[in-house]
Amino acid sequence: MPSPTTPVSIIIPTHNRAGFLAQAIDSVLAQTYANFELIVVDDGSTDETQPLLASYGKALISLYQENCGPAAARNAGIRAARHPLLAFLDSDDQFTRNKLALQTAAMAAQPDLLISHTQETWFRNGHHLNQKKHHVKEGGDIFARNLVLCMVGMSTVMVRRELFERIGLFDESFPCCEDYEFWLRASVAHPFLLVDAPLTAKHGGRPDQVSARFQTGMDCFRLRALEKLLSFSLLTSTQSHLVRAELVRKAVLYGNGCLKHGRREEGQRCLSLATRYS
Repeated sequence: MPSPTTPVSIIIPTHNRAGFLAQAIDSVLAQTYANFELIVVDDGSTDETQPLLASYGKALISLYQENCGPAAARNAGIRAARHPLLAFLDSDDQFTRNKLALQTAAMAAQPDLLISHTQETWFRNGHHLNQKKHHVKEGGDIFARNLVLCMVGMSTVMVRRELFERIGLFDESFPCCEDYEFWLRASVAHPFLLVDAPLTAKHGGRPDQVSARFQTGMDCFRLRALEKLLSFSLLTSTQSHLVRAELVRKAVLYGNGCLKHGRREEGQRCLSLATRYS
């Protein structure tokens, strides 16, 4: 059974976030749990990220790559990581001080579970947001609920390396929604352990964020994730039926929305997709 002092590799991907990155790094270095390595993957930043990382000296491992997107940056961190547990933190979010201590202990107590997540506190433009009931995280079999709405926060997750060996890494062909695609693959056959406490502060509402830059096209990538999932060999017949139903629902909604806003070609493509899978 893994020990509650199992070492953890924490991976922060970043791109032009020098103004926020220090807060993320400092929240890791301030952890009450000391058995970790921190890997920051600079995904081709052109701001002051490199001098900032250099100022931390040996407190972290700094990697640099040409800009390839968050999935590629996380994968680079996974490949460089030395430890059996891996945690992720977006470069504009923060951990609470006891995040690693509580989550490693929870995973040590459930050695058969390969992935865990936590609740999170949301902020938009510096103001606290009350989450709606349908955003509250759950544990166990989250597959059906996660099809409808991405139920896992990237900065809340801790994973045993074995999970990546079983289902693969993040799909680097997704410029966004790569987390949604990965959680779907993971939840097909693996229950999620929930540490039911808000152990991450998540910040949103800025135009530099991937979700903002791809806002009008995110549904397109969600549909692509569902199409890819239908080829996943571990799907049961019931799960396949759920995926098809959700793909049709999303394609109809997105396709009609495109038609309404004058994006005729994209709208017709999505409605044809719905017809194909209905």
